Amino acid sequence: MSPFAILFLLFLTIPLVEVYLLIKVGGWIGALPTIGLVVFTAVLGAALLRIQGLETLQRFQMTLASGQIPAMEMLEGVVLAVSGALLLTPGFLTDTLGFLGLVPPVRRWLVRRVLERFLPPGGPGAGEGRGPVTLEGEYRRLDDN
Repeated sequence: MSPFAILFLLFLTIPLVEVYLLIKVGGWIGALPTIGLVVFTAVLGAALLRIQGLETLQRFQMTLASGQIPAMEMLEGVVLAVSGALLLTPGFLTDTLGFLGLVPPVRRWLVRRVLERFLPPGGPGAGEGRGPVTLEGEYRRLDDN
């Protein structure tokens, strides 16, 4: 299935599921408590997103200061941004998915899965089946004369 078709299905089904869940929960607890719950989850999600984002930024800076590439932290930042967008979208399904992105073990598991899927085993450059290439030679600067 093409990525466009998957996105089309997601943009079609997610709002329908959200409306269904809002109507069901509204029927159980009432309209105003449902609206209050949706607003509460958005506020709580924003507060948790701020905390998790600052922790990830701190780890990013420590990894960078130690001379390593902060790839994990950058991808966690992407997951946090998507989670924040999901939490600000009204609805219970998107809030659930957004809160899952805020849980550090779940977020790290998701990032590891993405890295495993898109990077070859052994890290970048390992998929070609050859090691580093060393070029030997001599050179002479002609402008020193």
